[in-house]
Amino acid sequence: MRGARDTGLLALALGLAAALFDAEPLWVPAVALALLAGGATAWVALGSRGLRVRRTLSARRVMEDEPLEVTLDIRAGTLPLPTGRLVDPLLDAPVALATGRRRSRIRIDARFSRRGRRTLEAPKIVVSDPLSLATRTVQLPPETGDDEVLVLPRIERVQAPGDGDDNRQRSRGRHVATAEVDMDGLRPLREGTSAARIYWPAVARGAEPMERKLAGEGDGRPLIVLDPRGASEPEDLDAAVRAAASLTVHLARTGGCSLLLPGDKRPTAVDPTLSGWPHLHARLAVVPDNGRPLLAGLTGRRGDVIYVSARIRSTPPAGLGTAAGARMLVVPRGLAGRRAAFSVAGCHGYALERSRASRRPTVGAGSP
Repeated sequence: MRGARDTGLLALALGLAAALFDAEPLWVPAVALALLAGGATAWVALGSRGLRVRRTLSARRVMEDEPLEVTLDIRAGTLPLPTGRLVDPLLDAPVALATGRRRSRIRIDARFSRRGRRTLEAPKIVVSDPLSLATRTVQLPPETGDDEVLVLPRIERVQAPGDGDDNRQRSRGRHVATAEVDMDGLRPLREGTSAARIYWPAVARGAEPMERKLAGEGDGRPLIVLDPRGASEPEDLDAAVRAAASLTVHLARTGGCSLLLPGDKRPTAVDPTLSGWPHLHARLAVVPDNGRPLLAGLTGRRGDVIYVSARIRSTPPAGLGTAAGARMLVVPRGLAGRRAAFSVAGCHGYALERSRASRRPTVGAGSP
């Protein structure tokens, strides 16, 4: 209201001068300015009364750089929509209101380039008179309160340089994702066990139903370990998270894998149907930069281990050496003088050592 206040003070000054010096010509501008200031103030006060806005999001979760459709529905109160503009954190610049209407709708295609949780501030409407002498900022929270969007890390294609045979790559990927398991005794039959696992000789004898127990069951799948510590730049941490997410989806679709996140005592399995992936994807979106992966549980693991580090390093941690399968190190931007076995999301993977040739982790090119 500063402009209207200054206009009113000027009208008052002219009125005092007209009265003190008996200058009748000054009464005309004094009255005109007083009416202008009062009219602008009344315009803004009446126009801002009863204004409402509702913000609707097409989704509460969205991947990096994917469009999120946002609708802002503005409704007038006592009078039609006044002169003014809408201010929202998702708008590049304030948008002028459709003056004279009872309702206005604005659509926004918002994009987020970085993962994480985004709390969107409530939109505001800056109401003003046509001359912008008087303004009032009206904070208009959405009906459901502040909106929150979870930005998920982007899933990117895994690329193996120098190998263009997609069929051979997919075949090798399926081979790696299949656990090598052997017979390791019997145990009581559990509900939901497949017929291929049932020990039929016991059923034929009329004994208690049994099922085959497999050696290394559940730990023969490839394992992705994420270490978010020590990133020299925030972009390196985001690249490492994207790489871990992309590798998890890629290997899960080729037969299944497991993902070990910082702070977890045990890896979380992801099957080819990706049934448990949405929860892990959401956790990856908010992984902090100081979480420490627990490597003690890798002792005796039969499967291959892919260690994704946000810090550019040439050697893996000591705890990774106890794994029985092959090992790979994935770092942002790559290592000078070393040839990468594959690349994904701005990171490069390097084979560190191979305990069995048949168990080398192959993450060939293909859709994530």
